[in-house]
Amino acid sequence: MRTFLFLAIVVLSGTGGDIAMTHAMKRNGEVKNFSPRALLGVFRQVSRSGWAWLGFGLMILAFVALLALLSWAQVSFVVPATAANYIVGGVGAKFLLKERVSRARWAGMLLVAAGVAMVCAVR
Repeated sequence: MRTFLFLAIVVLSGTGGDIAMTHAMKRNGEVKNFSPRALLGVFRQVSRSGWAWLGFGLMILAFVALLALLSWAQVSFVVPATAANYIVGGVGAKFLLKERVSRARWAGMLLVAAGVAMVCAVR
């Protein structure tokens, strides 16, 4: 049970961090100039966003939970099972970020879900 709890923390907080950071970056606008000075300006602007800090915190939580999970679970289980990030990310993109998700991407997420289910079933 502990393994699946930490797996859920890794998947949900990691993907939540990605979604929050994406939201912050989209509010900031597209980065077009990659000079060090321009990138520093983007960093300053994004660092004032609560969404960016939320995303950063969630990513840290996901990383710490992953380290804990890897301390007792086999990597041959953990790495494939964390592919559930792709499913949660697709659903989050559709419903939270209002992105258009094509049928091909939904089909891909279903295939990933089947693979994750297989890995979890034989654990």
